[in-house]
Order: sequence, then C-alpha cells, then structure tokens
Amino acid sequence: MKTRILLFTLLFTGVASYAQQDAQFTQYMYNTININPAYAGSRGALSIFALHRTQWVGLEGAPVTNAVSMNTPLNGNNLGLGVSIINDKIGPTHENTISADLSYTIPTSETFKLSFGVKATANLFDLDVTRLNPADDDPSLHDFNNKFSPNIGAGVYLHSHKAYVGFSVPNFIESKRYDDNEVAIFKEKVNYYLIAGYVFDLNNSIKFKPAVLTKMVKGAPLQTDVSGNFMFNDKFVVGLAYRWSAALSAMVGFQVSEGLYVGYGYDLETTNLDNYNSGSHEIFLRYELFKNNDKITTPRFF
Repeated sequence: MKTRILLFTLLFTGVASYAQQDAQFTQYMYNTININPAYAGSRGALSIFALHRTQWVGLEGAPVTNAVSMNTPLNGNNLGLGVSIINDKIGPTHENTISADLSYTIPTSETFKLSFGVKATANLFDLDVTRLNPADDDPSLHDFNNKFSPNIGAGVYLHSHKAYVGFSVPNFIESKRYDDNEVAIFKEKVNYYLIAGYVFDLNNSIKFKPAVLTKMVKGAPLQTDVSGNFMFNDKFVVGLAYRWSAALSAMVGFQVSEGLYVGYGYDLETTNLDNYNSGSHEIFLRYELFKNNDKITTPRFF
C-alpha cells in the first residue's frame, strides 16, 4: 500500500505540475519528426514508423506511450510531408496528439541540405476523475472529456548522409488544462530541442555514431541525452545512452530487409525510482518504400 501511495504521488505530481513536458523517447533519432517537423522527407523515402514504450515497469499507472508516424518527400519539389499520432497514458490522464508536418529543403553544399519545417497539432486530453478520489468533489474536474487544444511548432534541420544538427520548438502555445484561482496546475510548457549527431567510418564494416539531444523546459531541469551506436556490416546496431541524472539505456537494432528495420531499447533508472520499478522498455518498427534508386544508398542511424 505504501508503494502504491508513493507511486501515485510521484505520477500525479509529474502530470499535474506546472512543468509538464512532452513524451520522451530513448530512440528519438529514428523518429525525429515527433520533435522536429523539418525532418519530414529527409530520408528520401516514404518512411512508416511505429513505437511502443512502457516506462517504469511494475509501477501502477506508470507512463505507457504509443507513437505512429509517416513522412515522405513530395516528388518533383523540395517539400516534405509528415503525419504523426502519439497516445500517452500516465496515471489518471490520457492524451492523444495528432500532428501534421510540412518541410522545405534547400541544398547548402554538395553534401549538406538545410530543411525548414512547421507543425500543426491537435491535442485531446482526458482525466479519469474516478481514479483521483478527491475528498471534496470539484465540478471543474469533470470538464476533461476529450478537452481539445490546438498548437503550432517549427524547426530547422541541417543534414547530410553522415551528420545532422537541428533545433525545434514543437509547441509554441502554452496550453492550460486546469486553472484554480488563475493558477494553472496542469500546463503544457514550451519544449525546446537541440539535436546533433555524426557517423564515423571506423573501417569497411564498422561505423560509429555519437549523438546528443538537449531538451529545455522552463520550470524543469535541463535534460541531456548522450548516446553512442555502432553499426556492423550495415545490418546490426548496438549502443548505449545516458540521460543525465535520470537513466542509463541499452539499444539494439537490426536491418531485417532493405526496407524493414526493428529496434529495442531498455532504460535502467538511475534515480530513487529504481527502487520501485524494473526499468523501461521501448520497441519500434520502421518500414520504408520508394527509396531513391530503389536501394539504400547509405546506411542511416537517423
């Protein structure tokens, strides 16, 4: 019972705090469109992606996230188009986020391209009041059945086949979900993302890619993810990642066929929450169609 009470306190504090953040992904580098709309179409293929993440396994009400996305270049011009859906469950809350992305790419050199992107988002938020059991019923808590809030975002993405750097703000509008005497106790804050990575050819069969993601949110600690992945024979990927003061992660991936890639990640908590859960699991599939020249010209970690 004490563990259950502690869990609910931790979860609801994170959900109902003034520093609400976007859903997090350990393997964000394979689905960058969720955080940067300029990524849309950058792979030169119709890319279909699906991910399932179960966080803090063993804790009742812990976050469970499902994400599906599609992005593609539009033939005959420099435009890219993307659509994504994220379903996020945390304790008594349930969110569905639907986004559409549009990008425009210009060559900056023989190897690099610069992409600009915009994102339009619709968010549907539900609060299951029956799981709160408040001492005094608050009628305003019953107004959260598919509560709708729109948003807009933007990003830039400089990339080649070996390197990338990007900056994005997926949501410019701070959405207040619940106000009590003009104080928002549930508020979606603006999230700023900075990402970068580079692929080193160690020899003919081994490649190494270090990468970093920094997320900045007003009212929350700076979050930095540092990772390193090795690719063997353009087929098998293995790597480690560290989320500063939060988690240590292991990642593996396999190029099953020319179009199909599957990946798995495991997070081991490095905070006191480690005493109450058995880690977090993340699995994804990516399938690509209509690649330029009908083949993968270079293996990509991103």
